[in-house]
Amino acid sequence: MRGRGMHPTSPLPSEPSAVPTTDTRRHAAKPRTASRERELQEGRLRPIGKPREAEVVAVNKDITIGEGITVKELSEKMGIKASLVIKRLLLDRKVFATINQTLDMKMAEDLAASFGAKTSQMTFEEEKTQEVDLAEDTQDQIPRAPVVTVMGHVDHGKTSLLDSIRMSNVAEREAGGITQHIGAYQIHHNGKKIVFIDTPGHEAFTRMRARGAKVTDIVVLVVAADDGVMPQTIEAIDHAKAAGVPIIVAINKIDKAEAQIDRIKQQLSDRGLLAEDWGGDVVMVPVSAKTKQNLDLLLEMVLLVAELHSLKANHARPGVCTILEAKLDRGRGPVATVLVRNGILRVGDYFICGTVFSKVRALVDDQGDMVKEAEPSTPVEVLGLDTLPEVGETLQVITDTAKAKQIVLYREVKVREEAMAKNRRVTLETLHEQLKEGEIKELNVILKADVGGSAEVVSETLQKLSNDKVRIRVLHSGVGAITETDVLLASASEAVVIGFNVRPDRAAASTAEKEKVDLRLHTIIYEMTQEIKKAMVGLLEPVFKEIPKGRAVVREVFKITKVGIVAGCLVQEGTILRNCQVRLLRDNVVVHTGKIEGLRRFKDDASEVKSGLECGITIANYSDIKPNDIIEAFIMERVAHDVFA
Repeated sequence: MRGRGMHPTSPLPSEPSAVPTTDTRRHAAKPRTASRERELQEGRLRPIGKPREAEVVAVNKDITIGEGITVKELSEKMGIKASLVIKRLLLDRKVFATINQTLDMKMAEDLAASFGAKTSQMTFEEEKTQEVDLAEDTQDQIPRAPVVTVMGHVDHGKTSLLDSIRMSNVAEREAGGITQHIGAYQIHHNGKKIVFIDTPGHEAFTRMRARGAKVTDIVVLVVAADDGVMPQTIEAIDHAKAAGVPIIVAINKIDKAEAQIDRIKQQLSDRGLLAEDWGGDVVMVPVSAKTKQNLDLLLEMVLLVAELHSLKANHARPGVCTILEAKLDRGRGPVATVLVRNGILRVGDYFICGTVFSKVRALVDDQGDMVKEAEPSTPVEVLGLDTLPEVGETLQVITDTAKAKQIVLYREVKVREEAMAKNRRVTLETLHEQLKEGEIKELNVILKADVGGSAEVVSETLQKLSNDKVRIRVLHSGVGAITETDVLLASASEAVVIGFNVRPDRAAASTAEKEKVDLRLHTIIYEMTQEIKKAMVGLLEPVFKEIPKGRAVVREVFKITKVGIVAGCLVQEGTILRNCQVRLLRDNVVVHTGKIEGLRRFKDDASEVKSGLECGITIANYSDIKPNDIIEAFIMERVAHDVFA
């Protein structure tokens, strides 16, 4: 069969090919135009001779990822097709996903890195706040009222000062009962508003700081002129400094004859607070809550400090609030007390708060009246929540309800996972393991001792143990029993609490157990330093763990011939055993540790005495027992340190 002849323009077989043949033309490289380059980057074209996956890179190199991000959202942020992200998940992670699949933050970060993109993480509230911040005009911001928290030692006049300020600034209606309604109230001075938060002391302050919430603009530190700087005063200073909040000192009770204002200023200067008239930058105002002397001056100083810090807010944006309190009301259901930080909170707004997504059904102001909206620096009660939110959480008004519901579901799953996982706190037993893994470079310590001299010496001794691998920081040192405040501060700062010759009170012990805070109690300084050293090098040996058995209060003290001093006691909790060791506490400070020599019920010897019963206790080789002393009974069990952890 005769074949078809050559085309007249085709080159002869012996001649070099001047024009590409059909096969050659099929594989010829096309010139790379700008549009073709873009298609190659987006993965829509496959380059000749190169694997497809190697060429797929993100168009946007720096992206922000948030909670509950989906495959589609991640692909849109990177500027590539969602099918490529799904394929990468299947090949690298063996995960079958759809475009609406929610990704874990870690997985989203690794996926973005595989496409050559760098990520920064942000919560849903932060993302929404940032979007509004970028869209709003700075000219829309107007000055807002300062939020003030009053702190100080017990019996230094905090409540009296608050009551005097409140009663002396009643404009047209009675302001009584506000703290029962809401825990916060607002006053007017010289035509300007000031908001006071009546928080339950340092506990709420610490819990909010632990969650990263800063609602307080100014701290008013109350110090009694006739008493001076006390342990809780120092705690208040430490809390305010840790939160980075300006401090105004109100030297109270100047109407008393024993008042020594200069002495107070000297004590505060030793703590790093130097008065303005002494060349420092801390405003100190002598006041009297009883005679209402200089209260106007104190309020003027608050407004002046607020003006210097240029506190502003935008009334045109959706509301951003902080949860101050949350309670379950029998008639109204879950009720949250919030402070509006920015924007406007209105009735009917949808909001997200942690794992809570709901709608504002009603707003109640500090006077107990229903209001339609709340402006910045306004405390209100919010009704309409499905469940109770966490104190310190951010309440964010949202418009994208579908996305908010998705985030809430994602957070609920995370909360369940965290609840199932073991709460991991820093303990001396785990310190060495975490050091080997490079997790810890600092060991934070909260120190409490029986006297100030011991606290100072122990603090210096601990800090001298620092080396090039781990640095020991004493966040707070004080005198007296370990309180719940100390435990909460340790929980917020991932710290270990060390007690030297002191014990935790019952609330502190309960909170430490709940928050998984490591409490270490010592009476000999070298044993304490040896324990820290062994923890740092991972040589902690099996230790004796104290097992509490019972607790009794001394009602009367009897002197009996041939027996000695007998403590007539009432067992408050647990059981007092004859073979127990005991610790005698006076004002929560350890006075003596020893053994029970005799235990009696009336005239009969007893092997044990249970809670609610009276008994007589004699302590071996010790007779200095006084009424109202506390006797703690315990036994020591030898345990391995991994069990102790």
